[in-house]
Amino acid sequence: MSDSQETIPTPESSKPLVSLPTTKVARAARFAKTGLKVGTNYVKHYAKRSVGVNSTTEDLHAANAAELYGALSEMKGSVLKVAQMLAMEKNILPSAYADQFAQAQYQTPPLSGPLVIKVFRDTLGRSPYEVFDEFDINARQAASIGQVHFARKDGKSLAIKVQYPGVADSIRSDIRLVKPIALRVLGLAESQVRPYLEEVETRLLEETDYKLELRRGTEIATQSAHIPHLEFARYYPEYSSARILTMDWLSGQHLKEFLATNPSQAVRNQLGQALWDFYAFQIHTLRQVHADPHPGNFLLRADDGGVLGVLDFGCVKDIPADFYEHFFALLEPGVLADEAHLASLLTQLEVLRSDDPPAQRELYLRTIGASLELVARPFQQPTFDFGDEAYIQSLYALGDDLMQQPELRQQREPRGSRHFIYVNRTYVGLYALLSELKAEVRTEMPILSSAVKP
Repeated sequence: MSDSQETIPTPESSKPLVSLPTTKVARAARFAKTGLKVGTNYVKHYAKRSVGVNSTTEDLHAANAAELYGALSEMKGSVLKVAQMLAMEKNILPSAYADQFAQAQYQTPPLSGPLVIKVFRDTLGRSPYEVFDEFDINARQAASIGQVHFARKDGKSLAIKVQYPGVADSIRSDIRLVKPIALRVLGLAESQVRPYLEEVETRLLEETDYKLELRRGTEIATQSAHIPHLEFARYYPEYSSARILTMDWLSGQHLKEFLATNPSQAVRNQLGQALWDFYAFQIHTLRQVHADPHPGNFLLRADDGGVLGVLDFGCVKDIPADFYEHFFALLEPGVLADEAHLASLLTQLEVLRSDDPPAQRELYLRTIGASLELVARPFQQPTFDFGDEAYIQSLYALGDDLMQQPELRQQREPRGSRHFIYVNRTYVGLYALLSELKAEVRTEMPILSSAVKP
């Protein structure tokens, strides 16, 4: 990033945080306080309606979304990261929640200066002013796990990511705190969700390991250097630690600000192609992927026909060979017409089970077939236009359409390999970015010779 880079303005309500609830008791108390306020909002809503005062459901959602987002912003860490993930799923949340949670992709209340200095002294043994020639104590961006500061050293412009205190220690306790509530709401047993919660917990813990992020970011950037129109930051281990990560400051704008400059279709296409090629190379060659493709993790420039800067390698998903083979075999042409092959693949992916009743089996085959027909379209032709609004609207409406089916609403038990969580998340984010760019890109998938039919 260059120091002339446009940054996301901090909302007036996003005052610097002078402390964080880091203990299990403190975070439980913050959850309880939020639950009480949300309950009060419901009481007020129904009280107003009972006396003839207009109070819409949208008003209720807006009030609760603001309260919930305020709590998540204060608590940081895993709970805010989950909100960020939900904001990418446009058809899951009411718009008031999605709009609030989307802020987590760009800007949340930052830590105060004294807390930032304390993190430096605790992990590097020196204040940031002793480490760098110049250091801006005001965060340029603040998100779920850490915040970014601008610095200079030996003439280089640097981005310094500072992790929030207590984030790593709070992840397990946060999940244990939320799990009983989620299980009651969903009507599920702990054993049914354990593999998925373990997967999320593992990825979240990895995101707090800045030494791991430095290694992965360096390796993936080096391996992806041949892909045109991509830019990666160089990392500086000598100025990094378990909770501080120092890298080059890349130039560019985040997606929303970039699109406001009205870039040409040619620039949109080149950026979209770089994005698609980057993910295709990771998934099909490296078998690991930057699994956090939300708008806050990319910087875009129009020079040289379009350059894409890639940020934040905290969430990287390794893709097991057997899952890869069966998952991408689902996207090949002709699979939907071969029910035996489709059923075999879905069994290998833990969606279907040998003891499923015939009616339930048919339901899963029918609904998954409808989903695959849409999701697989970009893979089954040489180029695809993500600016096709009818396609994107159909994709976002898919979840709503499926949940209108009474039989499917009754199937509450989660199905599928735990590896679906972050691979699906990757493609949800990728499709969303490409649709915002309205890019037309070459998308044809490589032939999977290793996918074996039954």
